[in-house]
Amino acid sequence: MGSLKIHPQIRITEYTASGAWTPETVRQLFADRVRDRGSQLAVVDPVNKAEQVDALPRRVTWAELDVEVDRLAAVLLEAGIRAGEVIAVQLPNTVEQVVVFLASWRIGAIVSPLPVHSTDAEIVETCNESCASAFVTAGRIGSSPVAGRVMSVRPQIPTLRVVLSYGVGVPDGVVRIGHTVPTAADIERVAEYATTHVVDPNDCIAICWTAGTEGEPKGVPHAHYESLAQARALVRYASLTVDDVILNPFQMMTAAGIVGTLLPWLSVGCVLVQHQPSDLDVFLRQIAEEKVTYTAGRPAALAEIERREGPTVDLSTLTRIGVGAGPMSPDTVRKWKESYGVELINFFGTVEGVSLRSAPTGVARGQRTLLYPRAGDATRAEVDLVDGRTGDEIVVPGVPGELRVKGPTVFAGYLNPARDRDPFDEDGFLRTGDLFVIDGPGDGYLRFVDRAADLIVRDGVPIGSAELEMLIAEHPSVAEVAVVGCPDGGTGERVVAVVGCRPGSILDLDELVEHLESRGVGADEAPQRLVVSKALPRNRSGKILKRELREQLSRG
Repeated sequence: MGSLKIHPQIRITEYTASGAWTPETVRQLFADRVRDRGSQLAVVDPVNKAEQVDALPRRVTWAELDVEVDRLAAVLLEAGIRAGEVIAVQLPNTVEQVVVFLASWRIGAIVSPLPVHSTDAEIVETCNESCASAFVTAGRIGSSPVAGRVMSVRPQIPTLRVVLSYGVGVPDGVVRIGHTVPTAADIERVAEYATTHVVDPNDCIAICWTAGTEGEPKGVPHAHYESLAQARALVRYASLTVDDVILNPFQMMTAAGIVGTLLPWLSVGCVLVQHQPSDLDVFLRQIAEEKVTYTAGRPAALAEIERREGPTVDLSTLTRIGVGAGPMSPDTVRKWKESYGVELINFFGTVEGVSLRSAPTGVARGQRTLLYPRAGDATRAEVDLVDGRTGDEIVVPGVPGELRVKGPTVFAGYLNPARDRDPFDEDGFLRTGDLFVIDGPGDGYLRFVDRAADLIVRDGVPIGSAELEMLIAEHPSVAEVAVVGCPDGGTGERVVAVVGCRPGSILDLDELVEHLESRGVGADEAPQRLVVSKALPRNRSGKILKRELREQLSRG
């Protein structure tokens, strides 16, 4: 099977001429890191690894990682997997997960990472859509016998030729992967195959999947070109160097996991500490014990750290946190800098390749995580705001418009164009579905308002949920929150706040409105209804499903 080429030649010519795209490939980057950093620590397992899989935590150097990659690459070749074929990967964040990615890329294969909690139906759907030839997993992930489950649905996936698994108790018919040392013949075979199968930076390296918050997940193919362009931008944004220790808290099936963590780590050759998203205590323990200097997270996680009781949290080595999935209040930014010495860098990104970073200079520190520069960032992207109804460009402050992006980090199109609508407009800009307004000094900055599908219209006035959620999350009783609009019986919508309360806490609407009024929210924007929920519905990557919330509220 030949390699899957992603971008048309006209795009390659434009971005290579500008220097935004380079001849680098992930295969070559790994070889460079092994050569330069061989004896240095490369990857560290989560301390609670044994809770997820049948293996103990490990720490591996670049040279040891190279040995494991060679061995698995040989196993993949033995199993008949070749360049351009798709390998579905369902593993928690571990050393083995990194090995699978790098071994696949060593032979020119494509990874299709899946969430650890994927259902059987989701496994079948994504494997069939990506035409997966192989599936790599573990005997168990948590309490789920994943390898056995994959074998049970294998007849429904015609292209799936082989299932490989780490761990014990692997079912019959599954190729068991161990940590054995590759033979000289293994190493020679892999080297010979890699030599005869030259990697093109336009080759596909990964098929990621959209969150599915507004419909079925869509496959998003990524090549070396735009993936490494985005990784290089993040390296500059976060000032990452070889001396950093990065803690990865994101599943590798997300853009934040691959281009936001794995590829920046590979680019600079520092230490990667794996963390399986689940336990804040483990997260904080890893920061302290591994002397982490950079990590990432969501605003809710930062709020939870601030509220923690008991011994003081040790963040003494941490200097930067990349924050996504929502705006942060100026108070949060100031507190983290003053109390912990940590700079918060807000990122706005999507799996399709949108990558904005909060303003580093030019605006007051407290506003930096709310505003994004319109131009001149490290991704060299072109950014427009467009009226979704008329198609006209928005040039005045305060008017919501859809963000449209064109640039070297943007993907080329969905995996299934026959089913999924063309995401680009007639000028080649990606329609993001995200609403921003021009804000800040001059007209050089943008502020996020909401997803277009989630915008609330009350008495003809648009109300964004993002800022309301940020302010509600500051209430000490609130553990999680989503703000949605529901029909009010007329032509408008009611603003509804759905919250999950912290254990032992209660909250009523009057108290919530008073809290928001103290932060400058007027009566016309404040929620008219409060719903306290035990758990907010989330998709497989952890994002709140507002579509499902609206349906639940409309039913009762």
